[in-house]
Amino acid sequence: MDDREELTALHPNHVKVLRIAAALTALPFVIGSLVLEVADLLPRGAFAVPVLLVAGFLIVRVPLRRHAARGYAMGEDRLRVVRGILFRSDTVVPFGRVQHIDVDQGPLERAYGLATLTLHTAGNHNASVALPGLAEEDARAMRETIRARIRRDTM
Repeated sequence: MDDREELTALHPNHVKVLRIAAALTALPFVIGSLVLEVADLLPRGAFAVPVLLVAGFLIVRVPLRRHAARGYAMGEDRLRVVRGILFRSDTVVPFGRVQHIDVDQGPLERAYGLATLTLHTAGNHNASVALPGLAEEDARAMRETIRARIRRDTM
């Protein structure tokens, strides 16, 4: 498997989940800025407008960039996971090092039919590698494929 190979993109619904998570994170700041605006503690718009602009950017643009900055490639004997906007991480997990595999779903992921595949490996450094944003069926199929390859290698 070549490190310059084409990566598989995550499911498009992953952007929606990232946007909802960003909106939930920004909500307390937006509410706080609106309370300050209503209380007339600062000149009109001095706090609320910048907060709303930043929140809008974080909800609309950042999830698109985060989604585009992630990808994976599954080879015969390893899984490559690439992630990061400012700090890029390119992790290769050899199937021979995998101890167990999880498929997880939070409420937002479940609502959009997504799941996170997590490979737990032997060792201390990067002992778990998570791949969020997969279609649930794809995550389960990848888990079974990896399990079959591990079984084949140990026999």
